[in-house]
Amino acid sequence: MASFNRVILLGNLTRTPELRHIPSGTAVTDIGLAVNDRRKNMTGEWVDEVTFVDITLWGRTAEIAAEYLTKGSPVLIEGRLKLDTWETEGQKRSKLKVIGEKMSLLSGGGNRSEDASYSSSRPVSSSPSRSQPAPQEYYDIPPEADDVPF
Repeated sequence: MASFNRVILLGNLTRTPELRHIPSGTAVTDIGLAVNDRRKNMTGEWVDEVTFVDITLWGRTAEIAAEYLTKGSPVLIEGRLKLDTWETEGQKRSKLKVIGEKMSLLSGGGNRSEDASYSSSRPVSSSPSRSQPAPQEYYDIPPEADDVPF
């Protein structure tokens, strides 16, 4: 049977990313994302629910996150779920987290020209060549999407 493991999250960072490198020299950073959900309860009142998600970014994506993101920054992450398991003092533990593969930096003011997308699967050049077209964004959200309920 086929399987599919894909996650898309839009939220705000719970802490400023701290970049580190593994022995091979690859950059890695762990970020926390707060994803808000608003719905009506049984009495008809609006209730806010926050879900906190741990995300690991690798390579150039991790470097970009550490350079440009701070606590509270809005960001869109696409990746896959990963279950980490370990044993502590005879107790089996597990934690579900996201491995971020694509990241879109979102501006707080809604100016789409300030938005940028980065992915660990493609290189990001600091000085793009004039002969090459600008990279396309992964998510093309129309300006009228401001009324989306998240």
